[in-house]
Amino acid sequence: MEGQIGRWKQVIGDGLRSHTDKAQVTEVAIAAEVLNRMLDLGRPESVRVA
Repeated sequence: MEGQIGRWKQVIGDGLRSHTDKAQVTEVAIAAEVLNRMLDLGRPESVRVA
């Protein structure tokens, strides 16, 4: 969990940059998408052998 928070702070920083609610929602959605892609890239793809 702590590692995920660290990655989140790398993506979005310590706070939101936008000032309006609508812009903050968009900013969080973009950051969440970027974080999810980063996590997917680091996750191994397993294949069932037998």
